[in-house]
Amino acid sequence: VQLQAYGGGLVQAGGSLRLSCAPSGHLISDDAMGWFRQAPGRERQFVAAITVGRDFTDYDDSVKGRFTISRDNAKNTVYLQMNDLKPEDTAVYFCAVRSFRASIYYRVSEYDYWGQGTLVTVSS
Repeated sequence: VQLQAYGGGLVQAGGSLRLSCAPSGHLISDDAMGWFRQAPGRERQFVAAITVGRDFTDYDDSVKGRFTISRDNAKNTVYLQMNDLKPEDTAVYFCAVRSFRASIYYRVSEYDYWGQGTLVTVSS
């Protein structure tokens, strides 16, 4: 399974970006999906997750109300819409797959596959 996150870049504080992740060689329709981020010198941190089916979602408190995770199974893609970005959101963002599981997962160790990250830089 190959995952690649897209859509990162440089944005000013208050701006928006939408990240996409489209795994190849794997269908995500039966998988829980997550987004994580890692800032320089810090551990990889949970950002958001989405379930299979009813699409329940959850977020880290630091992004609630600003970020939205969604999925389009027809396009085999998961998204992270990021609004009102802040300098502290600067990090490499990763998407992750928990195969054939339906719930919300918060830990790095709970995911089976990880993509190459995409860098998001928010300037003040």
